[in-house]
Amino acid sequence: MKYDIKGKVVAITGASSGIGKAIALLLAREGAKVVLGARRAELLEELAADIRKDGGEVAYTVADVKQKDDLLRLVKLARDQYGRLDVMINNAGIAQLSRIDELDIDGWEEMIDVNLKGVLYGIAAGIPVFREQGEGHIINIISTSGIKIVPLQGVYAGTKNAVRTISEALRQESNGWLRVTGISPGFVQTDFVNNLKNEQMKAAALEKMSAIGISPDDIANAVAFAIGQPARVDVGDIVIRPAAQD
Repeated sequence: MKYDIKGKVVAITGASSGIGKAIALLLAREGAKVVLGARRAELLEELAADIRKDGGEVAYTVADVKQKDDLLRLVKLARDQYGRLDVMINNAGIAQLSRIDELDIDGWEEMIDVNLKGVLYGIAAGIPVFREQGEGHIINIISTSGIKIVPLQGVYAGTKNAVRTISEALRQESNGWLRVTGISPGFVQTDFVNNLKNEQMKAAALEKMSAIGISPDDIANAVAFAIGQPARVDVGDIVIRPAAQD
């Protein structure tokens, strides 16, 4: 499937692996100019080399979404390199799963800093550029956590539902000049669960992911679909999960 995204300048957080990497590769193949941000410089370098090898256009910078200045620098790189920014994809995320009464306060703060504040910093970095241009597109990668509330995911789902609410409020407030899309993946085959501190939970998540997880490319296709719509069309919400997921 071909998408109408050729020439668009797209910034992506959490771009060095998993869903972010898949998004970067697909959009670059479709002719977008991708501007990548992530914490791991060596992985960014490898990904940029792969994109260039295939004839794509790419720029990158080390960026931690917990640092608002890093997001400003990512957006500045897009403008310095390509003259504009068309799409800001807030993809970086982290999960720590536990019972709420176990009081993993460090885990809570990390998820709030990355999953919620990191998205807000991305929005804050992109909006002034979009306002100056008179148009833009923000895509927030959310989660099916929060759509279905289950034990051990309370705080994680809470951060994702906060982003879901913010995305919809921003869409309404923009009154059409800004496109806002929320994409909620289910189980996806990535290294995302490797951040889990609880080894038992990590093993269970890896087993389920291996059994039913879909490809990061499936999420990338959803992103390309949302970006590739005509300017008059705003794809507000996409839920994409394995057919076998509860």
